[in-house]
Amino acid sequence: MQSGRLHRLHRGVYAVGHRAPTHHRRWMAAVLACGEGAFLSHHSAAALWELLRPINGPVHVSVPSTSGRKRRPGIHLHRVPSLSPSSLPIRGGREGGHCTRRHRIPVTTIQRTIDDLEGTVPSYLVRRARRQAELKGIHLEGAERKRQRSDLEEDFLALFLANRFPPPETNVKLGRWEVDFLWRTQRLVVEVDSFTYHRGSIAFEDDYARDLDLRQRGFTVLRFADTQIENEPDRVAADVAAALNA
Repeated sequence: MQSGRLHRLHRGVYAVGHRAPTHHRRWMAAVLACGEGAFLSHHSAAALWELLRPINGPVHVSVPSTSGRKRRPGIHLHRVPSLSPSSLPIRGGREGGHCTRRHRIPVTTIQRTIDDLEGTVPSYLVRRARRQAELKGIHLEGAERKRQRSDLEEDFLALFLANRFPPPETNVKLGRWEVDFLWRTQRLVVEVDSFTYHRGSIAFEDDYARDLDLRQRGFTVLRFADTQIENEPDRVAADVAAALNA
């Protein structure tokens, strides 16, 4: 019977009746293929925790060893000696420890997953994962030390350099307000916002008070969210270019 056919996913791991397995099936299959002590990790773990979107390509799996396991097609194997069985308390994503389970899939905890993302994916994806973890109510160790605001401003500066915009003044005072970017001759102000810096109603209201005050003084004010700078850089650049050339 067609629905009962076995389809090989990895050596020794088969799906029943599914030629195109779901992401969850692929993740579980990859972990099983890597043997005892293996855990979904890195970008794949971030996708399982719904911190980042799933992507096609190899599944990331970490194992607590430096040798002894062969690389397998379709799996990006990370050898991490610190993930030894004695240091693997099975806890939830909200607690400490290295690994746990989600939807029955062995996976690194949210904290460990984000730590693993550092240096292995672009910085904006690390910030996105951190932001999603915060939205889930997860307290991340070291979050207070992360220069998220500076990183966001650097992303915007890289964007205008790539488009050869005239250089703006940065973090400059206009009356009682400090603005992120100012093109004084064109009377253009650009503000870049991050979830981390806009959690409360007071900050939200200050933004609108600032924008209204600056507009009444004859400035054009553009405000972009970090997600727009990360996901729609061409649209952001076009908006800035139109304001500079108005």
